[in-house]
Amino acid sequence: MFQSPGEIAFRIFNYPVYYYGIILAFAIFTGVYTAYLIYKKYYGDSKAEYIIDFSPFIILIGILGARLYYCLVNFSYYSLHPVEILNVREGGLSIHGMIIIGIISLYCFAGIYKMSFLKLADVFLCGTALGQSIGRWGNFFNSEAFGMPTNLPWKLYIPHSHRPLEFIKYEYFHPAFLYESILDLLIFIILVLLFKKLSEKPGTLACIYLILYSLARILIEHCRVDSVLDIGGVPVAQIMSVLIIIFASVFLFFLHRKRA
Repeated sequence: MFQSPGEIAFRIFNYPVYYYGIILAFAIFTGVYTAYLIYKKYYGDSKAEYIIDFSPFIILIGILGARLYYCLVNFSYYSLHPVEILNVREGGLSIHGMIIIGIISLYCFAGIYKMSFLKLADVFLCGTALGQSIGRWGNFFNSEAFGMPTNLPWKLYIPHSHRPLEFIKYEYFHPAFLYESILDLLIFIILVLLFKKLSEKPGTLACIYLILYSLARILIEHCRVDSVLDIGGVPVAQIMSVLIIIFASVFLFFLHRKRA
């Protein structure tokens, strides 16, 4: 059994610094630097340094997209509390929003810096998998992203204030965040192992990431009890994951058909 020590890591002049923010910052830095190292290793030209130049903009745009997507999914709440849209210290970022907006912005920067968009997509999404694996631990400190009640040895204690009403009497839940963190790490390892073989087919690894992560998310959402929004009883995250799988599969088909 384990439980969060709380959301606040420490205070600076009575200003709280949250574990979520610290972990998110570390996850983003790790993901971007991993993308840089992979690009330099496999495509090793002078343009690798450009990744460091435009990554801060990609990060800011990605976080903005993640927050806006989350707020749109929770429109009923944020329409009544618009000031809370700015409060990202306690969580409220959607990886789907970050991926979608991040890919679009990456396409724009690839054009600006005269780089291959598909190569950039491969390395950035590989780095994203590792960053996600780390970033999910922010959910642990926020006591969120948990599954059904359980008494397994690795059960996660959820404070009374964070439990859904229908599970208010239960104390221990599946650590869904941990399951996704492990799956994200496995996806990262798979991508790294495939990179040498598929680096000459840019775009392939990006599609593999989108498909594998979406499958993992569908699986994880099936056990979660704190999903943001359901449509007809189906979590929005699962619906979006299915759409991404379809898009990535079609793109992968035409990508290899074109090269055949």
